[in-house]
Amino acid sequence: MLVCGIDEAGRGPLAGPVVVAAVVFPFGFRINGVKDSKKLSPTRRNYFYELIIRNCIAYQVQVINNDIIDKINILKSTMLGIKRCLKHLKIKRELVLIDGNYFVLDNKSHKKYNYKLIIKGDDRIFHISAASVIAKVTRDKIMEFMDSLYPEYDFIKNKGYPTPKHIETVKKIGITGIHRKTFCAKYL
Repeated sequence: MLVCGIDEAGRGPLAGPVVVAAVVFPFGFRINGVKDSKKLSPTRRNYFYELIIRNCIAYQVQVINNDIIDKINILKSTMLGIKRCLKHLKIKRELVLIDGNYFVLDNKSHKKYNYKLIIKGDDRIFHISAASVIAKVTRDKIMEFMDSLYPEYDFIKNKGYPTPKHIETVKKIGITGIHRKTFCAKYL
């Protein structure tokens, strides 16, 4: 049985995209040490990212930018990323495991996917943990690149999250083209 795990990274930051990843492995396959990406050091995440990519049957990543997040909200943006991953993942999978407690498909698509929502799945289910690593590493690389464009915001360290220094910079300088206006409004 082929199982697809899905998770996202970047729902809470003030800047940058939300990234959704889907990864397919056979049922029972594991890479020892892979767990929720938030519980791994950057070095371990990058190491496991390479192992996951090399050993998976297929994977898909969707990047939903800050403009879409501002337009439709973060929850709908995450759902859009999940739907796009499922649509573009061109491999038959018998079971889809999604981190969280909410996902909605239209009636036609609902019958197409056998999926299960798992609260804290990124910490409990290998397939979801692997997707969490892919999503986090991808998003971190995007934010590290954005740091070269906007060095005063310190994206290399905060990855767009609302640290005190990041909030202070937003208040002092304003927002960039990658900031989520709806998230930053309370700081301006």
